[in-house]
Amino acid sequence: MKGFLVLILWVLMFATPALAEPDCAIFTSTSIAETEGSFENPSESNPSSPSQMAMINSQPFVYDSPFDLPLLLVQSSTPPSKEEELELEEQSETIADPLEPLNRLFFHFNDRLYFWAVKPVASGYRIVVPEDVRIGVKNFFSNLTTPVRLINCLLQANFKGAGNETIRFLLNSTLGLAGFLDPAKTELEIEKKNEDFGQTLGVWGMGPVFYMEWPFLGASSLRDALGFAGDILLDPKTYLIRSVPVGLALRTYDQINDVSFRIGEYEDFKKNALDPYVAKREAYHQYRNHQIKKR
Repeated sequence: MKGFLVLILWVLMFATPALAEPDCAIFTSTSIAETEGSFENPSESNPSSPSQMAMINSQPFVYDSPFDLPLLLVQSSTPPSKEEELELEEQSETIADPLEPLNRLFFHFNDRLYFWAVKPVASGYRIVVPEDVRIGVKNFFSNLTTPVRLINCLLQANFKGAGNETIRFLLNSTLGLAGFLDPAKTELEIEKKNEDFGQTLGVWGMGPVFYMEWPFLGASSLRDALGFAGDILLDPKTYLIRSVPVGLALRTYDQINDVSFRIGEYEDFKKNALDPYVAKREAYHQYRNHQIKKR
């Protein structure tokens, strides 16, 4: 009996290391940032390389995680499909940045503005104002800017999207109590189409030209700056509110209300980026490309 127990202990002693170590590495979305050095050490190359920065960006600014697809392709034993190759090519695209010194100056200004003013105000606002009220305010401003989305859908020949926006506006303005509720989404599952004039210019072939970081407004491009000016002309608030100070105050309140839902996202983004400026620039470029192609 003793000899049998000794034999079992001997087998377990030599079998345990093999059971404790998997045959291959297992990657998750939370461990990629810790293991990225096994593919390429950013500190030994150019730390501001767009392709490296795209692999470590945080997700709030991008629709899809930038590093998931390249990592899966590296681990895959089969060659990538044509669609995967096109997506990889899209992710490797960068945007010209001839104004980088000025853009970096404005980036640091916006960064300080967020941590010193916007975040404290939005945090206090979130504590004082219930979430249901903040959602209602967000719905109201969204419903008010329906003409921006509707006209841009028409300019992009997206007639289904234009029809959805029309239905949403009629339902939410009546049954939704002037837009504070969103029965079009909750009852009929009709989602709004986030279309703007910058996307319209992109759909009709205009590239971003070059990157721009605006004080207060944040990331943009020459194309999207022109688009923003076009959207201002389509926004009913431009004509309903004649007083410039009141208009600015209303737009600022809308932004503070929106930020109150997203506190923490920008902090995570900065923490996971080697160079937050480059990461933001490339993430913004990828996100806008995705919006234009997704329409």
